[in-house]
Amino acid sequence: MTIQLEREGVTARQRPLLLAAPSFGTSPPDQAHRNTGPVDMRTTPNTLMGGRQSHRPQTSSKRQTTVHETYALALHLTVQTSATAPEEEQSETDASQKREARLRKFRELHFKRNEARKLNHQEVVEEDKRQKLPANWEAKKARLEWELAEEQKKKECAARGDNYDRVKLLEITADDAERWERKKRKKNPDTGFAGYAEAQFRQYQRLTKQIRPDLENYEKQREEGGADFYPTSNSLIHGTHIPTTEGVDRMVEDVEKQIEKRAKYSRRRAYNDDADIDYINERNAKFNKKAERFYGKYTAEIKQNLERGTAV
Repeated sequence: MTIQLEREGVTARQRPLLLAAPSFGTSPPDQAHRNTGPVDMRTTPNTLMGGRQSHRPQTSSKRQTTVHETYALALHLTVQTSATAPEEEQSETDASQKREARLRKFRELHFKRNEARKLNHQEVVEEDKRQKLPANWEAKKARLEWELAEEQKKKECAARGDNYDRVKLLEITADDAERWERKKRKKNPDTGFAGYAEAQFRQYQRLTKQIRPDLENYEKQREEGGADFYPTSNSLIHGTHIPTTEGVDRMVEDVEKQIEKRAKYSRRRAYNDDADIDYINERNAKFNKKAERFYGKYTAEIKQNLERGTAV
């Protein structure tokens, strides 16, 4: 039976349905001939020519018709099943692809959730650290980092033999330089000569700001001094200090700068012909300028009233 199905072009998927056909009480055409026994050849011509019918019972002919119908029905069902098989396979493939896509999406969401949990934990730890630090820690840290960067730049410029202030000014825009200069003047305004005591105090502040500790020289002096490096009430250290050559050069340079600055202050100012004459000699003119510098904003209205003649 299997060989016959192969000859008729029936696939392996269609064979079980055809082989199951005899279970319904029918058989293929070859089995029907075998079951009916030998055919009487004497009656066959008459039957074909429409003559006298054979005296053999009609059960065999009806059975053959039923077998053919059953065989055709099984073949039709097999063809329908083979036609719907690719659609079922396609639907199963689509369902498996959708299931895999959902599982992939779930895995991605799971990874994102774990990553978000880790990031949140890190932020909580960092925030706890920041809360335990002092209130102005960020400003102090930024200031220290800026100072370290400045020191590093100074060392690099010194190694190349360049002037750090000059290199720094080349990297600053004109607007920034003007803004810093205004801030510097506002913080430490130069009001001119107001008295010897104030002038000396301003010079003392300027000189102390220029002091830079030399730790290497300090360690060297401490090793050389020994126990006398830390004086007591009975120690006599006057005249024992010997300055270094670099220290003497710095002092000479600073003194020369002071002399140059005093020369600029003492130079004769240009005479303004359009200015009001409110003095009788040079000494009185200097005094009036000094008084104007300190009390001008209070006496400006009085002077205007005197000039207009509206003073009370």
